[in-house]
Amino acid sequence: KKKLKISGRELVSVPAQVFGLDQLQVLEMSPERESCLRYRMELLPQEISRLRNLTCLYVDSNNLKKIPAEIGTLSHLERLALSNNSLSSLPPEMGALQRLHSLHLANNSLTELPAPLCQLRSLTFLDVSDNKIGAIPSSIRHLEKLETLLLLFNSLESLPEEVCLLRKLRTLWLGNNHLRSLPATFGELVNLDWGYNYCSCNFEGNPLECPPPEVCSRGPEEIRDYFLSFHK
Repeated sequence: KKKLKISGRELVSVPAQVFGLDQLQVLEMSPERESCLRYRMELLPQEISRLRNLTCLYVDSNNLKKIPAEIGTLSHLERLALSNNSLSSLPPEMGALQRLHSLHLANNSLTELPAPLCQLRSLTFLDVSDNKIGAIPSSIRHLEKLETLLLLFNSLESLPEEVCLLRKLRTLWLGNNHLRSLPATFGELVNLDWGYNYCSCNFEGNPLECPPPEVCSRGPEEIRDYFLSFHK
């Protein structure tokens, strides 16, 4: 089998037999859409490195406190779901996952955007909502392919100008932070839909000026109209 789903409310560890399935491509150990359910696994074993053919690994909604350095050996990994755990950091070895294009880290205990993430140049989707992140490093500019960036419910007080270099961004959610202003070049994110697509940009719950003058002076007219409408 190339796909394996392990389920059970009492799941606390990965069965040892799994690590013998060296052709496994998809491994799922999460309760999927049952949002009220959480498994109890606290540790992803180092033996995960034996599954060299994994392309998708889903371990969201567990109680993971640490990700082993061996995660960096999964060179074929394309999707990694780690949301709804207890992670406060990520190993630097994650920067080796150069095929990873989708990373879910919502609802953990991250206080900063881990540096290894900014090495993942193949990322198109990154969700770090509902953490405790207080700053975005300037190295985020390296995520040149990023199309979706979700940062809701964090502790951001500002955004670096480098965010505006992510010209492929189509979806940017910044709601419920502490942002008082946006970078002067924010209007250069021209692929954001400032018209009527609410899903593409979210700023509610921030003490932003109305509208931010440094943005409206450089960005398209749609930006001004957007901020004026949601402050009414």
